[in-house]
Amino acid sequence: MDSVRDTPTEPVDYAAISAGYGALMAAVLLAARDQGDDPIHPAEIVPLGVATFALAKLISKEKVDSWVREPFLEELPTGERRPKGRRLRYAVGELLSCSRCVGAWSSLALVGLRLTKPREARVITALLGTSALNDFLQVGFTRLCATSNVAQQEAQAPPAEAGTPPRFSHQP
Repeated sequence: MDSVRDTPTEPVDYAAISAGYGALMAAVLLAARDQGDDPIHPAEIVPLGVATFALAKLISKEKVDSWVREPFLEELPTGERRPKGRRLRYAVGELLSCSRCVGAWSSLALVGLRLTKPREARVITALLGTSALNDFLQVGFTRLCATSNVAQQEAQAPPAEAGTPPRFSHQP
């Protein structure tokens, strides 16, 4: 990560983002005051975390939400992304290029929704959670197929001569 002096930003630009996050966090805390002793049950943390993962990935990486990032990020054909502009615009571009950073904001939004609209939050959490589960299963399936294909190619390859490494190597 570049230091502030190496970017076209000022510390006040990051302070504005932090202040916005802090203000929203204070609003979520105020909403939690009216929810009793246990506003969010510990069993909800994992589903909210999985939903946060899916929402952060959607906003920070998926093509369908490139319109959200476009004013702040230049997305190069190589997959590299660079913040645009200067000052606050640049700082927001840095934030949007980081799925962990977007995850903090996504978590704030989902927990806030859970506190203010529990029924709607359960639907959104289920939707995003199943999307994240699908992502993990797709990656696992792709990996399993690739491993199987390599094993099949190795089984069909002619025997290697003594001292000659195999044509295909299996890397788990």
